[in-house]
Amino acid sequence: MGRIEKKKKLIVERANRKMLGESEMDCPKAAKDLELNTKNRNSAIKADHIKYGPLNVDEPGDYWKDLAEHWDTTEEAAKKSLCGNCVAFDISPRMDDCMPGKTSDDDGRLGYCWMHNFKCHSARTCYTWAKGGPINGDDVSYDWQERNQE
Repeated sequence: MGRIEKKKKLIVERANRKMLGESEMDCPKAAKDLELNTKNRNSAIKADHIKYGPLNVDEPGDYWKDLAEHWDTTEEAAKKSLCGNCVAFDISPRMDDCMPGKTSDDDGRLGYCWMHNFKCHSARTCYTWAKGGPINGDDVSYDWQERNQE
């Protein structure tokens, strides 16, 4: 099945679910499966091209310095490039419903990372950060999920 046919099929499935009063799509698997979420998160921490962190936002060690060097910028600029303002960080109402419970603390909140498929914290970042977020609307969230299924 080609890309256009897949897209058409997903659109029809979403419309049918809406007409039946069902949610448009289930939560991403990693949002509900602790083992899968942990596996994906740990892979993102260890992968040289991702380097999700810092592990502890209160004690970041050299994380921000290393990130600034990687991006050839200042630590101050690197600290402004967070999951919380990344294009792939999903905090839409439907994603809030996918979270395990209270998802915020003094440093920020949990959301879902569509780039690396795990629950991530808004005060962290990674090498693949991209400006333009967060995702606030359900329609945009569903669109990211559809693209992740292709």
